[in-house]
Amino acid sequence: MTAVPPGERGATRITDRVVAKIAAQAAHEALGPLRPDAAPPHATVVVHHGTARVRVHVELAYPCDIGAAGAAVRRRVAERVRALAAMEVPEVAVQVERLHPTAVPGAAHGRTR
Repeated sequence: MTAVPPGERGATRITDRVVAKIAAQAAHEALGPLRPDAAPPHATVVVHHGTARVRVHVELAYPCDIGAAGAAVRRRVAERVRALAAMEVPEVAVQVERLHPTAVPGAAHGRTR
């Protein structure tokens, strides 16, 4: 029996669903602890020829720097998908689904006259 070289033994296919789970976890890591009433990030992914296009849905505390939060999520998702799934990530779209207001110390609550 002849030995088959490693490169010819088969292929590994990573499904869209697995990449979406990696992306959602990476987004969670980028955002840090969530508010108790916030839904965890979730992602949808399309994989084609070793390239993953990712859309991540997040909820954020408000007020916050939404642009900076989005950039942190994009960067972390691209890094983790590249490292764990060995895929290029040319696009990570961050969709903010909901903003959760946070209490600001000293701010008036409700209507004031």
